[in-house]
Amino acid sequence: MTITEQLKRDEGRKPKPYQDTQAVWTVGYGHNLTTGALSEDAMTQILQDDIQAVETSCLALPIWQRLSEPRKGVLLNMAFNLGFAGLMNFRRMYVALEAGDYERAAAEMLDSRWARQVGARADRLAKQMETDEWI
Repeated sequence: MTITEQLKRDEGRKPKPYQDTQAVWTVGYGHNLTTGALSEDAMTQILQDDIQAVETSCLALPIWQRLSEPRKGVLLNMAFNLGFAGLMNFRRMYVALEAGDYERAAAEMLDSRWARQVGARADRLAKQMETDEWI
């Protein structure tokens, strides 16, 4: 047995945050969320897991395979921020994407409450959508 195996057994696996017996917010195999910071590696792994989940949702879009990597990146970024359901609320943007009208898709992105909330992020993503270049 290793210490990792022992702690996995004794702490138990909880993929969602919970309060332990002392009301301390905890996640995973007993990771205390109230003390200490996550390492860069841990944060990057969580980000990669989250990106994979968003991409899995986006794969269901009929237009997905026709999009370039920078344009896929725009949709992934938006879905990451808004959730996939939130991304699907951009109906006029999606219609423009289906038509291959990326300038209009960018304009539809900017004509939204989301764009007003995220400001420069929306500006960058709209430019990326329009130019097909990573911004």
